[in-house]
Amino acid sequence: MERRLYDAALEGDEALLLELLQEDTLILDREIPSGDTPLHIAAMLGHVTFAKEILSRRPKLAGEFNFQRRSPLHLSSAKGHLEIVKHLLPINPSVCLARDEDGRTPLHLAAMKDRIEVLNELLKAKPEACWMRDDRGDTILHLCIRHNSFEALKLLVHSVSDDEFVNLKDDDGNCLLHLAVMKKQLEMLKFLLDCTKVKVNSLNAYGFTALDVLLQSPRDLKDMDILKSLLHARAMRSKDGNLGMKTNDQISGEPYHSKESNSEMDPKKKYDWIKKKRNTLMVVASLTATMAFQVGVIPPGGLWQNTSTTLDSQGNPEYRAGFSIMSSNNGVDYDTFLVCNTVSFLASLSIILLLVSGLPLHHRFSLWVLMVIMWIVITSIAYTYLISISTITPKDQIKTLDYIVGYVILTWIAMMGLLLLVNTIRLVMRLLRKFGRFIKRIIWPFSSRTNRNYNNV
Repeated sequence: MERRLYDAALEGDEALLLELLQEDTLILDREIPSGDTPLHIAAMLGHVTFAKEILSRRPKLAGEFNFQRRSPLHLSSAKGHLEIVKHLLPINPSVCLARDEDGRTPLHLAAMKDRIEVLNELLKAKPEACWMRDDRGDTILHLCIRHNSFEALKLLVHSVSDDEFVNLKDDDGNCLLHLAVMKKQLEMLKFLLDCTKVKVNSLNAYGFTALDVLLQSPRDLKDMDILKSLLHARAMRSKDGNLGMKTNDQISGEPYHSKESNSEMDPKKKYDWIKKKRNTLMVVASLTATMAFQVGVIPPGGLWQNTSTTLDSQGNPEYRAGFSIMSSNNGVDYDTFLVCNTVSFLASLSIILLLVSGLPLHHRFSLWVLMVIMWIVITSIAYTYLISISTITPKDQIKTLDYIVGYVILTWIAMMGLLLLVNTIRLVMRLLRKFGRFIKRIIWPFSSRTNRNYNNV
């Protein structure tokens, strides 16, 4: 009979349930071998009428737990079965605070799955449940970020109007910004920075700010946007201004411009702002190197998936599996593409090497070298893009592409070249002025002695 009851719960067969109850009125009190009650199964699968029939006869089953310490409310919340949740809550609202074997409440599970309607009902029943943590020390907002539940995050932040709520930390001391940066959740990061009073420079248990976490994390295409958002919100590294010596409250309330005003007063810190750009340059160079490597390994048009059965004049296959389609169809463009992409890749690696080797950024010549290399990187990437687009564009549209894309890119490269020329002229003029002052220091003592001797005569 337990097997028949299990099948009835799986199918939501209310008629079979009534038949079994006529045969054995205590059948609902028996445990199915899996540890789930029929109500667990109905709640998980969304069989509303079946669940209502069970609750009308055995309402205490709403508070029963399976082997994972999950109640029917846990399962229905995770699956987003709103009607079943509405029937379970009035019977036993305290189950909202019940924790499963991972320490998670029904509210946690609904937030992790972005079940907005269910989340609303649970918050109405037990709003205090949103402050509970799981066994890993994660709050419900941490779980939203871990599971990319953006809508749930927004609902919870707007529902709990408490600054402390968005500044809670997990067991590793990570606040929401730390975790959003780790998970590369750009949209959530912008929401937290723009719409909440989250502490931008809060330190975790290892003494890192969110900006530290970004600069130490694996590179990603979203890194530049994340970095821009953090810097716009006045994010700092822990070593900037001895953040490790201050409390989180002091850091969050410290004006960002205070260090800049001090640097203006101290001539020795005139170029400190340039040093702060070292990490930004490292991120940009890493991203461009990654792009060049990826495009080099998989060129535009892709790779041949099999070897040609047709032979050329020398008896070799016309193309081989794993080789570039572009090199077979358009060898000249492929050679140009390969040169431009290789130049951008090596130039990006050169920037990384210079920055790692401790290039003195406070010297104008060092900045000029970095600017020249970056100009080479950008120009090469632009040409690589132009060749790639030309390769994958149909021949009947290639003329239009040449006018629209070609001239735009060439104009842009010309502007970058003009910028490079202007900065080069400025550098040369500065060097000439220094050389002139050097010559003057050498000639002046000699001319002074000559004048004195002439006057004595």
